Amino acid sequence: MKFASTRLIAADIKAMVSFYEMVTGLTADWQAPVFAEIVTPAGTLAIGAAETVGLWQDGSAEPGHNRTATLEFQVEDIDADYARLKDKVPLVHDLKTMPWGNRTFQFRDPEGTAVSLYMPQTEAAKQRFGSR
Repeated sequence: MKFASTRLIAADIKAMVSFYEMVTGLTADWQAPVFAEIVTPAGTLAIGAAETVGLWQDGSAEPGHNRTATLEFQVEDIDADYARLKDKVPLVHDLKTMPWGNRTFQFRDPEGTAVSLYMPQTEAAKQRFGSR
């Protein structure tokens, strides 16, 4: 089994896609007017409009109601990304080093999903992620 993507359901798909293009610096690939993907080296962030929910089952997903998942993006220079984004995103917390060794900051996307950018900081974290 291969983990392929995470999909967000958006009430305003254009705003969500623009937000994640700004955060990642990548351009979305629009597969349909109601569905776009941002492909990263590690996986894909898929964004579907609210009207796509009915293709599975009505009510099976609801935009703006996620409070259990955090999207995490590993970056090369956490300080540079923090400086670039801190005034453009609603911060949850400023830069800090977590007990497991990652230096991170967290913010929310336009519909409330938590997003963390991080960089392995401690030697143990760098070894875990294969970065030295």
